[in-house]
Amino acid sequence: MSKNGLVVDGEGWFVVNARDSRWRSEGPLGSYCTFEGKRRFPQLGINVNVLEPGQAMGMYHRERAQEGFLVLAGECVLIVEGQERRLESWDFVHCPGGTEHIIVATGDRAAIVVAVGARGRGVGGGVVYTVSELAARHGASVERETTSAAEAYEKVREDLPRSRWVEYREGWLPDDN
Repeated sequence: MSKNGLVVDGEGWFVVNARDSRWRSEGPLGSYCTFEGKRRFPQLGINVNVLEPGQAMGMYHRERAQEGFLVLAGECVLIVEGQERRLESWDFVHCPGGTEHIIVATGDRAAIVVAVGARGRGVGGGVVYTVSELAARHGASVERETTSAAEAYEKVREDLPRSRWVEYREGWLPDDN
């Protein structure tokens, strides 16, 4: 247990409810739960993302590993390979390695998106943040191509606190009753 929620930091199976887990606030890039502690899962990353309208999941990018996204609630726009595609609840997006993409919440309420990605992308993660005029219209593009996450997110994170771990905020996820 951390001051911001449950953190599992051992090997073996476990069960944790997303509401009880530790979350990370990325300010203008929304909030997410990874279910991971200091040790990342070796083969698969999974996040539950809560994005307010206008918030992007990150910056437009491509990476070596495949990723998948499932919109559980709300509306989003997918910017993929220079195209824009509207997404709504239960739309699934598959991005093979090397696919340039980003998701931005739209509509009048928060979007909830589950993101899953393969690990083992190699040294530096194999992520390239690329320039996209279309993504820039949504505030989700770098000004110049880079492989540095610190550089790609420098402006977005400059006003955020050093530690952005937070407790789950009531209302982020829908009630199941």
